[in-house]
Amino acid sequence: MYIPLFPLKLVAFPEEKLNLHIFEPRYRELLNDVEKEEITFGVCSFFDKLTGFGTEVKLERIYQRYEDGRLDIMTKGLRAFKILNFDNPMKGKLYAGGEVEFLPNNPVVTDALNFEFLFYLKEILYLLNYPHEINEKEVTSFTYAHKVGLKLEEELELLQLTSEEDRMRYMISHFKRMIPVIKAVEKAREKIKQNGHFKHLDPLNF
Repeated sequence: MYIPLFPLKLVAFPEEKLNLHIFEPRYRELLNDVEKEEITFGVCSFFDKLTGFGTEVKLERIYQRYEDGRLDIMTKGLRAFKILNFDNPMKGKLYAGGEVEFLPNNPVVTDALNFEFLFYLKEILYLLNYPHEINEKEVTSFTYAHKVGLKLEEELELLQLTSEEDRMRYMISHFKRMIPVIKAVEKAREKIKQNGHFKHLDPLNF
């Protein structure tokens, strides 16, 4: 499938709502075509160079149109893809485009794995003081992936996994590494706080 491509220094995930400020002339043209032709486009990850992977997105909402042509928009992620070829610019356009191959996705997860994933997810969100309750029925491996300390390269690795079970195992491994680190940092922070206060010490009997 050939689609317009929008390289960004981020990883967009399927089902994710992504807000974008559109200001470059080439991407203002892209969004004009997306609106007019009711087509999707690809947000592809660019870290110093094109990574070769991205996510197809659709335009969900235009928050604001500015007099100079800039736009504030919301998109929703659809499917992860691999770029087969990249044309910059796309023929007859200011923006890039390319042939993409959509990655397969197996959504089936065992109850035991899902339970383990949710257990560690809740623990890390609690430690990070995440202020909202999670909806367990709607949570996937992608839902909180931007909020739990993954590096960009790790987010890209997660995007390329083609089954929900593999993605959950990847996230569980990350949680198990990060939770002790966060706890250690919090313990050190509390110790630093205590060092700034007067202490009442019981006399030692010796």
